[in-house]
Amino acid sequence: MMAVLLNGVAQVEYDRAKPLPDYQGAYLDKMDRKMEAEGIEIDGEPVQAPTLAQKAQFVAANLASAILADDEAQVAAMTTWLAVRLPDLKQVKLREEEGGFAIELEFDEAYIKQHPVQITPRRH
Repeated sequence: MMAVLLNGVAQVEYDRAKPLPDYQGAYLDKMDRKMEAEGIEIDGEPVQAPTLAQKAQFVAANLASAILADDEAQVAAMTTWLAVRLPDLKQVKLREEEGGFAIELEFDEAYIKQHPVQITPRRH
């Protein structure tokens, strides 16, 4: 299980145990080819021939934007890319900050599923 958290709240949980459909695998390959052919931009700086770590940072930044834009298709694609390309990744921690996001890719701390707590007010 890999999770994406925004400001400490789980937004997406990705179950790696479920098989990846062929069309999704092909889309991930297309994403890789595009990043390699066109390069990427990280913190306003162009990066030609990005490394896997740089691609992951770029994809995580796009994931944060997709979450805020409520773009479910992009959220799914970016989450899947991170989960498949980084099999040891446990959590993507996104935190809104002035002027952007802080992005932390967590490989050590396993995600613990969040459960809502029902609170019933007491009657006096």
